[in-house]
Amino acid sequence: MKLAPYLHRIGSDLVNSYLVEEAGGVTVVDAGLPGHWAELEPELAQMGRSLDDIRGIVLTHGDTDHIGYAERLRRERGVPVHVHELDAARARGEVKKPNTGWGPIKLGSLARFLWYSARRGGLRVPPVTEVVTFSDGETLDLPGSPRIIHVPGHTPGSVAVHVPAVDALFVGDAMTTGNVLTGERGPRPAPFTLEPGTALASLSKLEAVQATWVLPGHGAPWRGGVAEAVRQIREVAGRS
Repeated sequence: MKLAPYLHRIGSDLVNSYLVEEAGGVTVVDAGLPGHWAELEPELAQMGRSLDDIRGIVLTHGDTDHIGYAERLRRERGVPVHVHELDAARARGEVKKPNTGWGPIKLGSLARFLWYSARRGGLRVPPVTEVVTFSDGETLDLPGSPRIIHVPGHTPGSVAVHVPAVDALFVGDAMTTGNVLTGERGPRPAPFTLEPGTALASLSKLEAVQATWVLPGHGAPWRGGVAEAVRQIREVAGRS
C-alpha cells in the first residue's frame, strides 16, 4: 500500500510493516509477522524494487509481532537487523515478555487479532539470530537516514524512528491508533505495555518532532502530526 512517495506499508491496521525508499535502496521499519513475507516482494515490485534493494531492517522493539520476517530476510539475503541495545536479547528470543500490561479487553477484538496473527505465523515467530544494536540519538546509515529516539516503557528498548525524508515518525508500540484488544481507534496508549507510566512520560521526547505521518505498529496511519497525537494520548490517559 503506497502511503506517499517513497513510503509504503504492508500488513494491515492490525499489524504494520513499512518500507522507506531512497536512491540507495529500501529500509524496512518493523517486520510484522512471518506471513507478511508474501506481501513484501509484490509491494517492492510496485516500487520498482526487489529484495536485493533492501539495505536494512530497523526494529522499533523486539516483540514477536514486529520481528516477523526479519530473520528470513537476514538469513536468505544477508540484510542486517538493527534494534536498540536494550531489546537485542528480546529480538534474539532470549527474553520473553511478561504476561502483563494488557489493559482492557473486548473478546471480539482480541479474537480478531489472534486469528489474524495465527494465520500469518504469529504463533511461531523465528527469533533474529544476529542483530546490530544502536543507541538513543543515532542516525543510521540506511536509506532515509533514520534517526533513533529511545522511548522506553512498552519495552526497555522501545524506540521511535524519525525519517524526515518521508515526513514520518514510526512509533512502533510507543502508541497505537488501533487498540487490538478493544478495537478503539485514534491515538491511544498501546496495550501490552510493561511500564505504562514510563511509556507515557517517554512521549515528551516525541511531541516536538516535526512529522506529518505518525506510523504505529498497530492501527491506521495517522496524518494529524506528532504533537496532536501525543495530546490525544495524554487526554485519554488522564481520564483513565
